[in-house]
Amino acid sequence: MRIGVFVSETWGPPSTLAQVQQRAAQAERLGFSSAWTPYLPWSVDALAAIQAAGSVTERIEVGTAVVPTYLFHPLALARTAATVFDACGGRLTLGIGSSQPTVIETMHGIPFTKPAQHTREYLEVLRAAFSGASRVEHHGELYQVASMFGAPTQHPKTEMPILVGALGPLMLRFAGELADGTIATSCDEGAIERVIVPGITKAATAAGRRAPRVGTVLAVCVTTAAGLEAAREQVTAHFSTYERIPRYARMLGLGDKERMGDVHIVGDEAAVRARLRRFRDAGLTDLLAAPFALQSTGDPEAGRRPTLDLLADLSTRGL
Repeated sequence: MRIGVFVSETWGPPSTLAQVQQRAAQAERLGFSSAWTPYLPWSVDALAAIQAAGSVTERIEVGTAVVPTYLFHPLALARTAATVFDACGGRLTLGIGSSQPTVIETMHGIPFTKPAQHTREYLEVLRAAFSGASRVEHHGELYQVASMFGAPTQHPKTEMPILVGALGPLMLRFAGELADGTIATSCDEGAIERVIVPGITKAATAAGRRAPRVGTVLAVCVTTAAGLEAAREQVTAHFSTYERIPRYARMLGLGDKERMGDVHIVGDEAAVRARLRRFRDAGLTDLLAAPFALQSTGDPEAGRRPTLDLLADLSTRGL
């Protein structure tokens, strides 16, 4: 199981580009396999941030988790992603997702129409754009495209991986058929094993594609035995509001945990290691970890360090 880390804040105050670069360089030094940025209404743009991360690193995979598709025409996103892919030396993994009605309709005033069909056609346009052809043709129910498309690159033989936020059967099917895997945010081990892995693997196999990547985004907090109760209380309180959001409530329903805070990983080093082994055994191929700094630490970067150190050790030496 590959272990990656977010280098832009996921749930807390926004990160600056300078912080993104500092964290990305640190992640590469520590031996993480990947560095990720989210797309948040209150923070820096995900692709701009990941290009900044790529500019100060040489080896580490860099990716977005995830860009909301309804906010961008697929050709527009394809052009930006192809440019960032080239700027990052062919290391970009493009994570996309349909998001949810609150973000798309309430915040941006865009109809959240037929998300499964939208995702399928979006992926078809992206794949056509990334195929190397000079023209993209797509005539679907939601997208009508007939356009020239060019994205010069120094890495023509390197295919840009695409991961899709997917939970339901149709989304997992399209992710398996047309993408390289999924990012099933905030799913526990039971959901990964019983729903996510079987759904996307069946679709990828039927489509003749290679085994898909299965990722999830989780907060991780390494603490001491003395601080465990307080840490759990903070994580539970922080994520309790997500339980009222239909998308996250569905994630809970797919798995074994009753509270969203319990889905995320909190414990001492032995407990965190054991929990990650269960995720690995459930079929998770990629952990996208968001180190959770406790309020009591005062300095967020110092508060992240015990978690970063353990995850980096597990990334380089194995579980």
